[in-house]
Amino acid sequence: MKKQFKSESKRLLDLMVGSIYTHREIFLRELISNASDAIDKLCYLSLTDDKVGLERDDFKIEITADREARTLTVTDNGVGMTEQELEQNLGVIAKSGSLKFKREHADAPDDVDIIGQFGVGFYSAFMVASRVTVRTRAYGSDTAYQWVSEGSDGYTIEPCDKATVGSEVIMELKPDAEDDDFSEYLEEYTLHSLIKKYSDYIRWPILMEVTKSRRVDGEMDKDGKPAVKWEDYTETEVINSRVPIWKRAKSETTDEDCFEFYKQQFGDEVDPASVLRVNAEGAAVSYTAMLFIPTAAPYNYYTREFEAGLRLYASGVLIMENCAALLPEHFRFVRGVVDSPDLSLNISREMLQHDRQLKTIASNIEKKIKSELSRLLSSEPEKYAAFYDAFGLQLKYGTLADYGTHAEALRDLLLFRSSKAGKLVSLADYVASMPPDQKYIYYACGKDLQSLERLPQAEVLRERGYDVLLLTDEVDEFVTRSLEKYDEKEFRSVSADDLGLQTEDEVKSAQTAEAERRELLDFVKNELNGKVVAVTLSRNLKSAPVCLSTRGSVTLEMERYFNAQRNTDVPAGSVKAERVLELNASHPAFAALERALDGNRELAGKYARVLYAQAELAAGLMPEDVLGFISLTSELIV
Repeated sequence: MKKQFKSESKRLLDLMVGSIYTHREIFLRELISNASDAIDKLCYLSLTDDKVGLERDDFKIEITADREARTLTVTDNGVGMTEQELEQNLGVIAKSGSLKFKREHADAPDDVDIIGQFGVGFYSAFMVASRVTVRTRAYGSDTAYQWVSEGSDGYTIEPCDKATVGSEVIMELKPDAEDDDFSEYLEEYTLHSLIKKYSDYIRWPILMEVTKSRRVDGEMDKDGKPAVKWEDYTETEVINSRVPIWKRAKSETTDEDCFEFYKQQFGDEVDPASVLRVNAEGAAVSYTAMLFIPTAAPYNYYTREFEAGLRLYASGVLIMENCAALLPEHFRFVRGVVDSPDLSLNISREMLQHDRQLKTIASNIEKKIKSELSRLLSSEPEKYAAFYDAFGLQLKYGTLADYGTHAEALRDLLLFRSSKAGKLVSLADYVASMPPDQKYIYYACGKDLQSLERLPQAEVLRERGYDVLLLTDEVDEFVTRSLEKYDEKEFRSVSADDLGLQTEDEVKSAQTAEAERRELLDFVKNELNGKVVAVTLSRNLKSAPVCLSTRGSVTLEMERYFNAQRNTDVPAGSVKAERVLELNASHPAFAALERALDGNRELAGKYARVLYAQAELAAGLMPEDVLGFISLTSELIV
């Protein structure tokens, strides 16, 4: 007699098959996990019940494909189910026999680990099967039962013949259609791949017949020698590895073993910079993890195609290939695995609730990664330099994310090019080497090191023995704004109109000199026709005649960055820095400008325009009217 599913199970079954699981291949993972649960239960009972009659090495899961019958069978010699348990576990969607067992046996030893929620995962079989038969015999029972269903129309339960304890799930696969190849789940290669991908670390052996080739001697050839022939044969093999490398004791695995695992699993040809092995046990959550800090970035790392995240396992069963929730964006380069028995799952292993346990793991992992990067920086600087060359930009962007929330946590991991040392240095190293009288962390932003090293404003800093950080990434200017200061030392751009070098008396003297030359300064500003907000006498130049600085929050580098962006709400060319033209009053060019202003104001105007173009070029900017600049300089030469 056919029975109907209870508790709106018809509708839930249709939703599961059509919506909940986005990848139907996971049906095999679910059924193997259920089989593992059933073996766990009987193994636990065997600890106190001699009648079980099975040793630990006797337990197994078997996968059998029958191409002619189009059936795929998953068999276990676990605890099995009674008629009542079949009704309870398979007659009601989301009824979890495993969960009930776990609650009733809270004192079970650690190696008895109930993975799944049997009543839910089982129904994933209907994604590939038109008919599912479960033949099962419970431990301690002389009667076996058979459960049969073709989907949401209901099911039947009746006695059957089964000599041994355990369960077998027989799936009659759906017919192939134009866009659906269900026959692939009968292929040895596909089954092998799915077991390795999702269930490689199930504790019980997963057995399957595999095809092999062997050499056989055939008939004699014309030279009287046996002709060499090859024949195919099948042999039952254990497919899964069973004990994952991240669960082995550190004494059993070297770093080299871990590096090989990393390269095989994540497709890298280069050893990682570091491996972190974590075994955390706590009241909130327990987990093991193996994390790798790569040395080189994948070819697609800075593209949308790159999928960040850690592989997430629940007791050795793959839940997510790339769980991005376990990594903060600034550490998205980390690869590895996390395995926990404590994760909360809802109706599908693919739909993790981002609950307290997951957030706790993510928070702990973030701290571990930062600690390891700090260790590399201090103890293995060459390794860290190679890592930073690949992923330093990611850390810089991390200081800007979430409105600078992570800037303080990341600042000690950042490196910048030192003009004095000629290499990358940390902010801690920079501050430690500052002369006692240096008030600020000086930096210069630009396209390349060569032009930054020749910036005229930096000359006075070098003369005082001050170091200048040379920043060539387009994000650098924003990073310094996000950091604001380090060890109470504020960041200051060499392009700022005030480098903070003068005493109060020197500032007053400069203001007096500027007031005396007000007519000349105003003349130059007017000649430049709105290109600058001010023209001043420079307090920073030594040998150069002129330079550009800025006022306000927008710098020249920011102007260049925003105006280079496309597909934004900011119109091209609309972002402008408030430019200040600084003149070196002690330079011969300034004296020539003064003479021209007294006797030939037209010539003085040409000098002003040439000096402004020179300042643009020194700042790495192209004059707006290049041909006009060439014509003007040629005219002055002649």
